[in-house]
Amino acid sequence: MVEKNTKTEEARQMVKKYMLIVLGVGLLPFPLVDVVAISGIQLKMLHGLAKLYDIEFVKHRGKSLIASLLGGGATVSLSYNVASVTKSVPVFGQVTGMVSTSLLAGASTYAIGQVFIQHFESGGTFLNFDPQKVREHYLQHMEDGKAEIKKSFAGIKP
Repeated sequence: MVEKNTKTEEARQMVKKYMLIVLGVGLLPFPLVDVVAISGIQLKMLHGLAKLYDIEFVKHRGKSLIASLLGGGATVSLSYNVASVTKSVPVFGQVTGMVSTSLLAGASTYAIGQVFIQHFESGGTFLNFDPQKVREHYLQHMEDGKAEIKKSFAGIKP
């Protein structure tokens, strides 16, 4: 039992690390480049989680599962793109787009990680992952991700 708790804690720390990386990448001022980079980082996180849980990782399957999970929450997927494109509007749009993309991507990365941790902990693999069944769980973890971001930066004064 100790091993499972240690593995769970290691997985949670991994998700938090990738969430923080994505927060930084979301601040890139280049529209749509950030979205591509964020997708790659989320895929790398899935690869790391799969390795931790001894689950066979197939890159194209991981990509499609992330896309299905985000696509089902079309508002999240669309919000990424809109926030990113907003960066092309000088000054106000750039700042708004950078902050929005960063926060949405960070919360989403956290949620993806939490959903897959639970799935892998219950014995699941990439082959039996059903994005439709975990959609509500993902959306709840988006809210948890926003809270985790606030907690991570608590005490930092702008």
